[in-house]
Amino acid sequence: MPDLLIELFSEEIPARMQARAAADLQRLMTGGLVDAGLTYAAVRAYATPRRLTLHIEGLLASSPTTLEERKGPRTDAPEKALAGFLRSTGLTMDQLEARDTPKGAVYFASILREGRPAAEIVAETLETTLRGFPWPKSMRWGGPESAGKGTLRWVRPLHRILCLLSDEAGAEVVPLNVDGFRAGDLTEGHRFMAPGAFAVTGFEDYAAKLKRAHVLLDPAERAQTIWHDATTQAFARGREVVKDEALLAEVAGLVEWPVVLLGEIAETFLDLPAEVLQTSMKEHQKFFSLRDPQAGQITGFVTVANRETADQGATILAGNQKVLAARLADANFFWENDLRVAKAGMGVWLDALGDVTFERRLGSQKDRIARIAALARSIAPAIGADPDLAEQAARVVKADLASEMVFEFPELQGTMGRHYALAAGLAPEIAAACEDHYKPLGPSDTVPEGAVSQAVALADKIDLLTGFWAIDEKPTGSKDPFALRRAALGLLRILLSSKAGSSARKLLAGGVFLQSIRVYLDESYYGTLEPQLIALRRQNTQRHLLEQFFDDRLHPLDSSADEAEVPWEKLHQEEKDILLEREFERLAFEKYVSAQSLLDDLVAFLHDRLKVHLRDEGIRHDVIDACLETPNNDDLTLLVARARALNTELATEDGENLIQGFKRAANILAQAEAADGVSYEYGPD
Repeated sequence: MPDLLIELFSEEIPARMQARAAADLQRLMTGGLVDAGLTYAAVRAYATPRRLTLHIEGLLASSPTTLEERKGPRTDAPEKALAGFLRSTGLTMDQLEARDTPKGAVYFASILREGRPAAEIVAETLETTLRGFPWPKSMRWGGPESAGKGTLRWVRPLHRILCLLSDEAGAEVVPLNVDGFRAGDLTEGHRFMAPGAFAVTGFEDYAAKLKRAHVLLDPAERAQTIWHDATTQAFARGREVVKDEALLAEVAGLVEWPVVLLGEIAETFLDLPAEVLQTSMKEHQKFFSLRDPQAGQITGFVTVANRETADQGATILAGNQKVLAARLADANFFWENDLRVAKAGMGVWLDALGDVTFERRLGSQKDRIARIAALARSIAPAIGADPDLAEQAARVVKADLASEMVFEFPELQGTMGRHYALAAGLAPEIAAACEDHYKPLGPSDTVPEGAVSQAVALADKIDLLTGFWAIDEKPTGSKDPFALRRAALGLLRILLSSKAGSSARKLLAGGVFLQSIRVYLDESYYGTLEPQLIALRRQNTQRHLLEQFFDDRLHPLDSSADEAEVPWEKLHQEEKDILLEREFERLAFEKYVSAQSLLDDLVAFLHDRLKVHLRDEGIRHDVIDACLETPNNDDLTLLVARARALNTELATEDGENLIQGFKRAANILAQAEAADGVSYEYGPD
């Protein structure tokens, strides 16, 4: 049984595409071969910046001969039906066999499919794979014999195709020509350290010769080499490498022969926050950060070159340090400018967010901050947080979105907010909320710990969910562009972590209420009223009405007939305030009442997310469904505790006996109802 070796040699493949491309090559080739009747013993795919490689062991030398029997139409069927059956089988009338069946005489076709050699099947499958390869982005690149008119698309210019079938008798090149790219037995080593082509006879020979030509084929081996050399050299200098799995995988995809070099950060930049140094080096230069374990400060970097040099990398390191200094100078400039704004109270940023649209139908970021602040204040008592502190935190947690540093590095949002809040002299709880209110960002992320952080995080997620529900932008199928499922799961995890015992319906209702009155806060509602009156009415309306709502004191207020008959322009300012406030509350309440169906749908969505969460814990689906049918099922803390307790009980002998007893009683009742023709579901003793 031969082994198959395929290598697709090209210009540099982007690092972010390599792992997926190797998996796609394996999937498409093995799927095509198996469909054609060729099975195999083992398979492995590899990727380097310049090649995709597939090694299949124990491939059948040829596909087996098969005899397929296919049932056709009845012997008295119309001629068109019979002609279609003959076309599908490729047979003639005299090759069909008529047999008697319970449904009458029927034609049967016996189709003999002769086996084909592996080389022929591999060539067909590889050409199909090449022409339909699912690159995220690709370019058309004609082969050497296509005169620039080829139709083959590849991520970067393709140079060679190596395709070998090898066994004890030797190696055979699979005959293949795709747009002028003829398969052969040649490959190339490192672009600079071992240029030129060489022949191989199989995978072991291929891997060994590549390593001698300064190419590590396995990306896992390259990553292991980088990490080992970096940590060893860092330890020798009394430092430690900041671990970053994603960066390690990316750098391993940028080099074929990794050479680790360590450098120092200029003292001028050491006062920058560690997160800024780490992010700037990672995003711009693909550097790992070196940390002083005693001081916890980032003091150096690790860069990975793609070649060995006569000067041991000194020239490469000097060039990298020069570029890094320019990058960090920019970061330092942003930091100093932002600190001045932060120490002045961040008012400039908060005003600027009024011009930043969150979503066209949901207003600006400043509008959203006002809603979050109102919600955070109302939620705080249930979480055990100080309402004033929660509201104050909510008003500044998004301020860093307008900072220069976050504009340059969006991934630092929240992190920089914490630094700026501390620089502004705000309470530590507020600074923590700036960073933690985005959490959890995924299933493996932690939830906020402080009560203030939890209140603001809940308010943020409630506003996000209720806002997009209000404009009918719900997740559909696999599409969730606004990460609403993640927000819902985060909300659930925070509620369960805080053990607040609050009604999810009541918390969500606050957000629904604010979304319902948002439209009435728009200046267009007030028409031609005086600007100062509009500003007055908008100032604290959200907070005031939300407090009323949570105290269950909100009710529609109708203006009297006398008040309605008085012309607006003749009213005193105090009378205008009273009338406008009453009209505002009346319309807001009507809008809220009409939003109850939206609230029901949102609670159901939360329950769906909770089902996923509980199933991941190992709780039975029927237990979850049963608990969701109980009263007070919107108290999520109680609901989860009930589900866990019931699941534990049913796993015991007593729990099993309880189920069996219930089933027996239910069956007896069902039989009695059938016999008596009555229902016994009401008034049991």
